[in-house]
Order: sequence, then C-alpha cells, then structure tokens
Amino acid sequence: MSVYYYEPFYNFDRFFDELSRGGQPRESQDNAVTSVVKSVKPRMDLHEDKEKNVVTATFELPGLQKEDVQLDVHDGRLTVSGETKISEDHEQGGYAVRERRFGKFSRTLQLPVGVKEEEIKASLEHGVLTVTFPKTGKQAEPKKITIS
Repeated sequence: MSVYYYEPFYNFDRFFDELSRGGQPRESQDNAVTSVVKSVKPRMDLHEDKEKNVVTATFELPGLQKEDVQLDVHDGRLTVSGETKISEDHEQGGYAVRERRFGKFSRTLQLPVGVKEEEIKASLEHGVLTVTFPKTGKQAEPKKITIS
C-alpha cells in the first residue's frame, strides 16, 4: 500500500489567492513576493505506538534551527510555532520561479488523553522536529452515573 500526502485545501487556497488578485495570474502582479509570503503550515505525521505507550509527532521544518521554533503546551494542546525568513542573498526581482513559502507559522494539535505533559521531549534534526509524548496508561472507561 502506498502512502501519499494529500492537501485537500490546496486548490481552495489557490482560488482565494487568485480572487484577492482580482483574477489576475500571479505573473502579472507588481510584487510577486507578496503572493509567496503567506502563512506556512508545516506538514506533520502523528504516530501512536501502543506497545511502548508513546505518541510521536514529526513536523517538517526545513532550514530551521531550534532557536527558530517554539513549543508550547497549554490546556492539553501542543502548539509548534516560528517563522521562516526570506533569503536576502538574492535580489528580489531576479526570480523566475519562487515556490518556497516564508512567514510565520503555527500548528496546534490536541494531545491524546493520558499524555504526561511534563515528560514531553522534542528534538530537531535535518529540518525534522520530533516530539514524543509518553502516555500514563490505558484510558479509563467512562463512568456511568445513575439519575436519581
């Protein structure tokens, strides 16, 4: 079985980009960089190892260092945020193709029930952020309450 990445809102986002440009194609825009600089949503994989009782989330953050990324845990949610900056090595008007996205990003996910927030660990290697969440154990069964 093949696994592939599907981004269901890609065409939807493109539609609104064109709409905001008045239906003009991207090439005719005065400042082509404006269309590239938009919110970035890093791709993520989430995996649960039931034998080891660990959940692992991996995020693609190419070109970023650990100083560029913030991790916050609040109310059972993990937020990964940061900013990718436009390279200033090249003249802005000299690009024939510019597909990379730049700007602030944020991705929040609900932590699974039973995660020990104080034991969450994270590492960033080769542009991949790996966050592991040890779980406390099996989820408790829902308790039934008798109506009096």
